[in-house]
Amino acid sequence: MTFSFQSRTRLLIGEAAAGRLAQARVIVFGVGGVGSWCVEGLVRSGVRHVTIVDQDRVCASNVNRQLMATAMTIGQVKVDALKEHLLEISPEAEIDARHEAFNADTAATFDIGSYDYVIDAIDSLQDKMLLIRTACDARVRLYSSMGAARKLDPTRIRVAEFWKVTGCPLARSLRQGFKRSGRLPSRKFKCVYSDELLDNSGTPDEPRANGSMVHITAVFGFTLAGLVIQDIVSRTADAEP
Repeated sequence: MTFSFQSRTRLLIGEAAAGRLAQARVIVFGVGGVGSWCVEGLVRSGVRHVTIVDQDRVCASNVNRQLMATAMTIGQVKVDALKEHLLEISPEAEIDARHEAFNADTAATFDIGSYDYVIDAIDSLQDKMLLIRTACDARVRLYSSMGAARKLDPTRIRVAEFWKVTGCPLARSLRQGFKRSGRLPSRKFKCVYSDELLDNSGTPDEPRANGSMVHITAVFGFTLAGLVIQDIVSRTADAEP
């Protein structure tokens, strides 16, 4: 047995599943409060082929909840700062950092069908709808984050199939948008969500901002990573004689 930072992972899930983790190709759209922690969980668990997509730079308001956001990285491109951190964990990882948005103009450049897993942590409603449709049509395994803002209770975070998510305004808006367009997702997919919704108590520092905290966004992100890991482990077990 090779003793490395992966030794405890291999001890739990076995060599075969660990090998499949190393081979999996995952793309994560949005590496903010949810997506950054998802990527952290994937790379620390042995996923080596990860593409991270985000158009933003680190700002001061990110520091309370985003993995790569510190006083030292403010102003840096988010995907670049996150890539540097991830390679400190796993120097052998292949991290493709794409500093751009996923939208109608760029969607065709991502070759979604070449990935095993797609993680949706996008905020924009229209771009989120497009990504969901694209991933479902490509028949890759998709896991999507619903809204993680205005929440404090981590015990209310759940996983459900998209059409069964309850109490989440973002999920409601997505379903309404899909129905109005007449183009529903072609497959079912799982979401991480919470039915908790609190009012903001303070004054926002930018338009339409909502309060959010790391103990919620990180649980969302780690849960998304866990869905990928569980799926790989389960498929490995099913493939064994």
